[in-house]
Amino acid sequence: MRTTRMTAIAGTAAMALVLAACGGNTDADPDATGSATGGAATGGGEDITLTVATFNEFGYEELVQEYMDLNPGITVEHKKAATADEARANLNTRLAAGSGLADVEAVEVDWMPEMMQYSDRFVDLTDPELEGRWLKWKTDAATTADGMLMGYGTDIGPEGVCYRSDLFEQAGLPTDREEVAQLLEGDWDTYFEVGKQFTDATGIAWFDAADGIFQGMINQLDNPFEESDGTPIPLDENAAIKDIYDRLMAASIDDDLSADLTQWSEDWNNAFQNDGFATMLCPGWMLGVIEGNAAGVEGWDIADVFPGGGGNWGGSYLTVPTQTPYPDEAKALAAWLTAPEQQLKAYASKGTFPSQVEALESEELLSSTNAFFNDAPSGEILSNRAAAVSVTPFKGPNYFSIRALVSDAINRADVDGTDDPATSWDKAVQAYVDLGI
Repeated sequence: MRTTRMTAIAGTAAMALVLAACGGNTDADPDATGSATGGAATGGGEDITLTVATFNEFGYEELVQEYMDLNPGITVEHKKAATADEARANLNTRLAAGSGLADVEAVEVDWMPEMMQYSDRFVDLTDPELEGRWLKWKTDAATTADGMLMGYGTDIGPEGVCYRSDLFEQAGLPTDREEVAQLLEGDWDTYFEVGKQFTDATGIAWFDAADGIFQGMINQLDNPFEESDGTPIPLDENAAIKDIYDRLMAASIDDDLSADLTQWSEDWNNAFQNDGFATMLCPGWMLGVIEGNAAGVEGWDIADVFPGGGGNWGGSYLTVPTQTPYPDEAKALAAWLTAPEQQLKAYASKGTFPSQVEALESEELLSSTNAFFNDAPSGEILSNRAAAVSVTPFKGPNYFSIRALVSDAINRADVDGTDDPATSWDKAVQAYVDLGI
């Protein structure tokens, strides 16, 4: 996974040069608008095939079939990458090549600033009929400086803490979700201190992956890697990131709280089946991932709490590349998939928490429960967690590249064991210099 990510990053540096030399599909109209509400007529009346490319779990499997039932002249093929890194690498490669992209491409929020540098390669999705559909900050993050809307928002990622109640019981800790929320209420030091009690009592890791914890911690910073004008913060001058790194390394390595895993790896997948860890940071979209990996394992629950107050991890958009020969139909499909009604169905299927105002206010969402997580009132919990989010980190065009350097530093020390934390950090600082930004 690390190799895939770094290959993609290296490709990004050269992409601007390649894009300048290659053209998009000349049949696609960047200003095409298309229907926002459903029936997507194909204009000429011919049958067409649209492809939708996503990653991880978007909850679209049944929705794709529903859309085809509503639109007999359209076949929709759903292509799902195993990981976000894989999807991003494919998007970068095919965007640079000028061909090969799906008609509708999912883009994760952390890549969006990078993609916005190439806005001429995407259809403007602005539609007056859809104004006010999404949370304002969700739409703002996909709007270019000149007012082009790059993507329709799918989900957001308000985070709670998912935990194994049976392992908590083994450690003599509370198991009821309300009591667990009280136990973990506080800052990151509280989370790590409880983890030390747990691991001392059981010998089992407290959390799955140090890099996942790092993501939760930096999502509470206003400017993790760049100033608000996009200026990168040199890594050797970034005191906030270095402090988080040091605290995390102490918890992961010195106190041995980490399961030493890389998220999305085969070992990580397998750890759900063998009591590999007791807790993990849990945005709504992670619920479906956990349920899939931990099938048959009893004891998972979710607590209405998050270290440091609140945090949002992830969330995505649907974009329409100008490569598509069917911009109107692709836009209509993207609009339909991201309508409140469909996003509520996606949430029910995979836990992808909606970003649509109407969906967030619905009784269907607020009263929803999750059978796998001990019938937890997941809708209410995640709504509370969304309300607790007080920081929207600035993510400019260099966010993903700098973030990956620190991720590699964490994994060298925590997962691979090839470097001690200090040496690994020094390598990250040098890698930042080598980026030349």
